[in-house]
Amino acid sequence: MADARSLEASTAPPASEIAAKAGFSAIRYAQCWEDADILLAALDVQPHHVCLSIASAGDNTLAILSRGPERVLALDLSAAQIACLELRVAAYRRLDHPQLLELIGARPSERRADLYAACRAGLSPSAQRFWDTQEHAIAAGFGNAGKFERYLRFFGVRILPLLQSKATRAGLLQPRTQAEREQFYDRRWNNWRWRTAFRLFFSRRVMGSLGRDPHFFQYVTGDVAAGLLARTRYALTVLDPVENPYLQWIVLGRHGAALPYALRPENFKAIRDNLDRLEWRRQSLEEYLASAPAIDRFNLSDIFEYISAENYAALLRHICLCARPGARLAYWNMMVPRRRPESLAEQIRPLHELAAALHRQDKAFFYSDFVVEEVI
Repeated sequence: MADARSLEASTAPPASEIAAKAGFSAIRYAQCWEDADILLAALDVQPHHVCLSIASAGDNTLAILSRGPERVLALDLSAAQIACLELRVAAYRRLDHPQLLELIGARPSERRADLYAACRAGLSPSAQRFWDTQEHAIAAGFGNAGKFERYLRFFGVRILPLLQSKATRAGLLQPRTQAEREQFYDRRWNNWRWRTAFRLFFSRRVMGSLGRDPHFFQYVTGDVAAGLLARTRYALTVLDPVENPYLQWIVLGRHGAALPYALRPENFKAIRDNLDRLEWRRQSLEEYLASAPAIDRFNLSDIFEYISAENYAALLRHICLCARPGARLAYWNMMVPRRRPESLAEQIRPLHELAAALHRQDKAFFYSDFVVEEVI
């Protein structure tokens, strides 16, 4: 392994492929739509670990922080996404837990402008300038402010009531056994209107226009909507909707009784107590790896499906250069399969059984695969 690291050390990491194609000026994700419960189980963060996390909206970076690692480094290409992380950090520092839920939009509130004002002094000047122009987003709860949230909210609030009655929508969130959930889905939920509207709304064309970025689909093949529909059935039957915060937000247009890991009251203090261990940068992963410290744990979100297979392999090689032996990588595939290539078999070991077991529990159900790998 030492020879391999030395051999590669003189080679610069690839430039960020997606940065040259997609725009990053607006908020794409005001929430992390990746299940922090399985992320934390995969990474097994320990107090001596240095962790690297794709910032996104900040939730899962803060979830990692709750485990008390030595240091967490958050990266994102987007100033808007870094601003989301900054506002979360300020809210954890300056608000209590119920106020945090109000400001994010997880609970109703008429005082979000005042809550933002209480957090504003904790923001950098650039984040202040960003959020000062987002009065509507603050008033609505800034966790609703992303393009992806608006897309899902439109489906849940505008489209879903045309497909299912109020009683049926409420019934989805009632406690049931798995057998009862399967019967409910097959007999009441899975009508022709549901199937037709779902396949249209979650098609590559509509999702690329309203929910994500068309460039994110460059390497996608096959029927996008069909795969998502199968995963949705799994989430509504095998998994329990009563315990699923991501599903509840889509159906209700807000958080229900279930909350993502970083918003649960039992995790609030652990996150707040460890905020001084967090750093963030507006920078691509590729650029950061050129001078990165030794890292033990990597939360890589789903960034690999936006780049070519060749750039994916090159980026993995450079991750190995700054990873300590035994370091773990966790990442999701939504529509593009990305798993360690055979060319890196001597540097990275897939943890297939762990990843498969965790993927079966994944409450952020739209991902086709969850990958956990270990640096040798």
